[in-house]
Amino acid sequence: MPGLLIKNGRLIDPSQSLDRVGNLLVHDGRIAAYDAAENGQEVVLEAAGKIVAPGLIDMHVHLREPGREEDETIATGTAAALAGGFTSIACIPNTEPPIDTQATVEFVRHQAALAGNCNVFVVACVSKNREGKELAEIGQLVEAGAVAFSDDGAPVYDPELLRRAYEYCLMFGKPILNHAEVLELTRGGVMHEGLVSMMLGLPGMPAAAEDVMVSRDIALAEATGGRIHIMHVSTAGSVELVRRAKRRQVRVTTEVCPHHFALSDECLRSFDSNYKMSPPLRARHDVEACIAGLTDGTIDVICTDHAPHAAEKKMQELDRAPFGIVGLETALGLVASELVAPGHLTWPQAIEKMTINPARVLGIPKGTLAIGADADVTIIDPEYAWTVDPARFRSKSRNTPFAGRRLRGRADTVIVGGKVKYCATR
Repeated sequence: MPGLLIKNGRLIDPSQSLDRVGNLLVHDGRIAAYDAAENGQEVVLEAAGKIVAPGLIDMHVHLREPGREEDETIATGTAAALAGGFTSIACIPNTEPPIDTQATVEFVRHQAALAGNCNVFVVACVSKNREGKELAEIGQLVEAGAVAFSDDGAPVYDPELLRRAYEYCLMFGKPILNHAEVLELTRGGVMHEGLVSMMLGLPGMPAAAEDVMVSRDIALAEATGGRIHIMHVSTAGSVELVRRAKRRQVRVTTEVCPHHFALSDECLRSFDSNYKMSPPLRARHDVEACIAGLTDGTIDVICTDHAPHAAEKKMQELDRAPFGIVGLETALGLVASELVAPGHLTWPQAIEKMTINPARVLGIPKGTLAIGADADVTIIDPEYAWTVDPARFRSKSRNTPFAGRRLRGRADTVIVGGKVKYCATR
């Protein structure tokens, strides 16, 4: 395989506190050198005016396969990831059947290898069949390649089961990724409970449903020494709970999705089911709290919660349509437009939350441009202006609330294991 020389780019690697203009040499699938000169034996990629970053990582992706291939497949989902600039993703186990056995873990890894797009890491179930009644075979799932555990789509509801899960996962150094929701408080809800839901006459999902579960998860992590990662945080209360827990040295991390810092519950005035998600779009003060959490480091990770649904499923009345939106192909543009451009985050801070931070949470050897590391590289054009067009998505589904939105910033070239896997078309 010929080497690659990426020239004149702004090299940003938060894992090394690196931010400077230079060249990056890739050889034999690994990062080989900085500031190398051309010798005529490499493929040269000109990156002047662009950012050369570690390959982006999305640690919260629903690939749907096995069981719901009408929404997405591993092949289409990983192709969408590449188009969004992601070289690695972690898939969530609420498939049909759920990823709760060695065989299903191995199936996903095999299908990902056949697709040959980005790296796919598997998050397996905490409980058998995601029923919350009996622990899954944690050790066997780790042996099969699981990097973390979650029953996402629903919380791990039984506190005793969660306590034992913390203790088991602690033995293997794995985190639990929990969906924070008290289901009794959200039953029948379609949007955030607040002034807008009251005006629209729609059943609400109160912020307290998230806050109470976040508090419980943190308390049990503190009691056991286990590692908890709060998924898709969306409320001001949850952000503050995580902030305080970190001050106490609790082993807690959290993530936020672009729709929770770019949109609010006001969007539901359109009654468009593409604005229906769980957790729901919150009030403006919650949005501001999420942005503040990103700015001060309380929120560690930016991910997508990519949740594809076939068009016929989303094209229903609001109360019948499923929760969730696609996000892989719009995330980078939203981060650039909603966080970097207004000055909430610098590019190094944003890239940190999309590379080395998720890699550290999952314990995977990715998210760095260190010499000898896997050559997963995302070249970002930070100034490229574009309009979101779902018809051009590589994802199998089109359920996005951002159709027609004008964004600035996108992935220009994506390299996985030293091979160019994606180049944006002009």
